[in-house]
Amino acid sequence: MTATPGEERSPWTIDLGARRYDVSSQALVMGIVNRTPDSFFDQGATFELEKSIRRAAMLVEDGADIIDVGGVRAGVGPEVSIDEEIDRVVPVIAAITERFDVAVSVDTWQSAVADAAFSAGAVCGNDISGFADPDYLDVAARHGASVIATHIRLRPRVDDPNPIYPDNDVVRACEVFLEERLARALAAGLGPSQVIFDAGLDLGKTTPQSLELLRASRRLVELGQPLLLSASNKGFLGELLNLEVDQRRDATLGAVSFGIAMGCRVLRVHDVKGTKRVVRTLSAILQP
Repeated sequence: MTATPGEERSPWTIDLGARRYDVSSQALVMGIVNRTPDSFFDQGATFELEKSIRRAAMLVEDGADIIDVGGVRAGVGPEVSIDEEIDRVVPVIAAITERFDVAVSVDTWQSAVADAAFSAGAVCGNDISGFADPDYLDVAARHGASVIATHIRLRPRVDDPNPIYPDNDVVRACEVFLEERLARALAAGLGPSQVIFDAGLDLGKTTPQSLELLRASRRLVELGQPLLLSASNKGFLGELLNLEVDQRRDATLGAVSFGIAMGCRVLRVHDVKGTKRVVRTLSAILQP
C-alpha cells in the first residue's frame, strides 16, 4: 500500500512499491550490487552482468530485504554517460525483479537512469546527491517509487577533503538539508513513508564528522523519517582503526549494531548474512 501526502509522518513505516514495512522493532537489510569496474570495495568483481546477477542471488539467499543496484561509483572516477549507466543497471534490475521476490532500489542521481530503472521494476531511488537533478522527484512520483534523500556537502564524484560546516555543526547542517529535501519530496507528491533519510557518512565528511553523525542517529530519527545507515566498509572506519577495505567487516558490524540501537531502520551493507544476524539479535534485545 502506498502512502498519501497527508499521512502522518512515522519513522517506523516504509513503503517500497506495493510492499509496506513496519520497522518499529526490526531493520531492513539492503544488499549492494555494484555493476561498476571501479567500486571502492569489490574493485569490479561484479561488473560483468552474470556476476552481478549471481551476486544478487547470493544476497537474496542470505536474507536481503532490498537489493541496491548501482552503475557509477560515488567517488572520483572516469566519466560514465547516462546511456552507459542505464545499460549497466537496467538488465540487472530486470533480472532480479523477474527471478526474486525482493524490493529493488537503484543507486543513481540521474533522473533519466531512475526513470529507466523504475520502468524495469525498481521501486526506490537511492540518490546520494540530495536530488540535485530537478526532475528526479517528479520521475519518482510518476512511477510511485520511494526515494532515499542523502546528505552531501558538494556533489557526487567531487573530492571534498576538508569539509567545513556552519558553526562547525555537521549534525545541524544535515538536519536542515534533509528537512528541505523532505519538503521537496512531499511537494512532488510522494508520501512520508516513501522518503528515507541518509546522513551520508563519508560523503563530504571527515572521520570525526561521520562519527558525530552516527552518534546523532537518534536525533536524526526524531525528524520523523526512517533513517538509513550506510557505513559498510567505509573510509571513516578504515581511518579510525587503520584498516584496509577488506579488513573492516567487524568494524562495520559494530557500527551497524550501534545504528540499530539508535533507531536506524535500513542498513545498506555488503555482508547481508552477518548483518541479518545482528538485526535478529538487536531486535530480540530491544523488543519490550
